[in-house]
Amino acid sequence: MIRSAKIFVAGHSGLVGSAIVKNLEQKGFTNIITRTHNELDLTNQFETASFFNKEKPEYVFLAAAKVGGIMANNTYRADFIYDNLMIQNNVIHESYRHNVKKLLFLGSTCIYPKNAEQPLKEDSLLTGELEYTNEPYAIAKIAGIKMCESYNLQYGTDFISVMPTNLYGPNDNFDLEKSHVLPALIRKMHLAKLLSEKKETEVIKDLDVESIEQAKSYLRKFGVSENSVEIWGSGKPTREFLWSEDLADACIYIMEKIHFNNVINEVEGDIKNTHINIGTGKEISIKELAEIVKREVGFKGELQFNISKPDGTMRKVTDVHKLTKLGWKHKVELEEGIHRMYNWYINNN
Repeated sequence: MIRSAKIFVAGHSGLVGSAIVKNLEQKGFTNIITRTHNELDLTNQFETASFFNKEKPEYVFLAAAKVGGIMANNTYRADFIYDNLMIQNNVIHESYRHNVKKLLFLGSTCIYPKNAEQPLKEDSLLTGELEYTNEPYAIAKIAGIKMCESYNLQYGTDFISVMPTNLYGPNDNFDLEKSHVLPALIRKMHLAKLLSEKKETEVIKDLDVESIEQAKSYLRKFGVSENSVEIWGSGKPTREFLWSEDLADACIYIMEKIHFNNVINEVEGDIKNTHINIGTGKEISIKELAEIVKREVGFKGELQFNISKPDGTMRKVTDVHKLTKLGWKHKVELEEGIHRMYNWYINNN
C-alpha cells in the first residue's frame, strides 16, 4: 500500500478499529476514511452502497462488528447473528463491486468447534459442533470467512480473513453487562477497591449514578462489593489474550505483505481454510488471570467463582504456526498489557 492510498477502516472507534487507525497513522498513511455508526449504518444495504459509490476506497479493514462476552452473546442471540451478517454481506459485496484492491476481514477464534483439538488449527474449522453460548456470532463469522473465500475463487478478489484470539487494550468495552472477561475483571475489581477504600464519590462518577446506594444496588447484580468480586464459572478454563495494538500491527503486516495466493490450502482438491489465526499461542486460566488483575488493581478482597454460571469452552488457545511462517509475532506479553490497560482505564474514565 502506498502511503496516500485510500483506506476505509470500518469500525474505527472500537477496540480493533481504533488500534488499526493508530497504527496506520504511525506508519505514515494519510488518507484514512472513517465513519461513525450514526454517519453510516453498515447493516443498511443502501447506505453502504452509497458510501462506496461516493468514496471508492482502495483498501478496506472490516473491523466493524457486534461483539460481547458470554452474557451478551447468550442474551442477544438474534442481534449478534443479524447485525454481523448484514455488516459483512454489505461491506464485502460492495468491496467486490467497487474493485477494492484488498480487504481484510476480522473474525474470531470462536468459529472453531467446541471440542476441537487444542491448540486450534485453521484446519479444524467446520469439523464439529460450536459452543452454544456464542453460536450465532460464530456462525456469522464463519459466513464471513466463506464469503471472502468464495469471492476470491469466483471473482479473483484479494480478500483475507484473520481470526484473532481474545483481545484487550485501549478503547475496550468496559460495560459490566456486555464486556469480555478481561475488561470486566478490571472494572469490577477497580470498583470493589474504591468501595473498600470508601471512595464513594469516585464510584458514583464511574457508574454515572446519583447516589452510593444506587451504585451498590447496581453492583450487587454483578457480584461486586467492597469485600468480594464474583467471577462466572469455575475459573478453570484457559484462554489466550492478545494486546489490541499487536493485532493492529499484524493486520497491517498482512494487508501489505500477504495475498490470497499465499494462504491457499487445498484439501483433497478443495480450497478451504484460507483464514489466518492471530494470537500469542500462550494460554492462562481465568483464575490465574483474575489473580493478575487483582494484584495490578490492588484489590484486597476475595474472588468468588460462581460455578452455577457457564464456563464456556474449557480450553482455548490458537495454533499460530501459519502466521509465524508468514513472518509476524506478537510483542506485548500479558502482564505488561494488563498494566497498560488498567492505566488507560484510570486515565479515561
